[in-house]
Amino acid sequence: MFAKTSFTFTLIMILMAAVKVNGQVNAGADSSTSSSSTLKLAGFIPGDYTYMNVDVLGNIYLITSGNRLLKLNNKRDSVGVFNDVKKYGNPSYIDVSNPLKILVYYKNFSTIVALDRFMVFRNNINLRNKNIFSVNAVATSYDNNFWIFDEQDYKIKKINEQGELLLESSDVRQLTEQAPIPTTIIDCDNQLFVYDINKGFFLFDYYGAFKNSIPFKDWQNVSVSKDIIYGFIGNELLTYQINSLQLKKYSFPESVSDFISIKAINGKLYILKKGALRIYDIY
Repeated sequence: MFAKTSFTFTLIMILMAAVKVNGQVNAGADSSTSSSSTLKLAGFIPGDYTYMNVDVLGNIYLITSGNRLLKLNNKRDSVGVFNDVKKYGNPSYIDVSNPLKILVYYKNFSTIVALDRFMVFRNNINLRNKNIFSVNAVATSYDNNFWIFDEQDYKIKKINEQGELLLESSDVRQLTEQAPIPTTIIDCDNQLFVYDINKGFFLFDYYGAFKNSIPFKDWQNVSVSKDIIYGFIGNELLTYQINSLQLKKYSFPESVSDFISIKAINGKLYILKKGALRIYDIY
């Protein structure tokens, strides 16, 4: 059993701003705890898309109305396309945390489809054939394998492209006071971020040892870039800098909340609405 470690944090400063979509700023009401923040329009990609995601290198992934999964580089040039994204129905999750290997997960079929960096099909894994029957959270690992959270035995597991078990944690119910039922796993900077919307973030090392927890609940569309965690609650974007323990909140108008997909990463906010993807710099 891995030893528990404690983690405490203080909120050094909360930045709150009411941000208009055109980039103009209204300062927060309490100047002692807030400063002006800006969302500045940095890009615009017209088109009829049903899904959007972004990786740590700024590559953008879009599903078209014709059910093709496109990859655009950070200059917004097309670098790949996967035409068979609906082979097993609607994907439950698309993991782009490792730009070299894209993971498309179909929960209803317990099937992982792996694509290379050019969106070319590599292989698929039927988890049921490996006696793994209850998986909600999956992710690509730093070494091009796969992380899964097996809800049958409450273990984080790493499997290879053939579905063979490479390593597993102890039962996390024995490692933490509140065992997570995660919706998201993120592999970033030598850590696994396991997120349970009802319990917060649980951090593990690459061997499955529990390190600490961050009790931020109800965050949606979470992502991690370098030492910053991003998420959304209602019409607020939240960022938490792990090293400085600094939480920031950015408020935006209700009109912005009418989106198809939203993500914050690499200091940018990506908002997919009907007809276009808009990209903002976060200041």
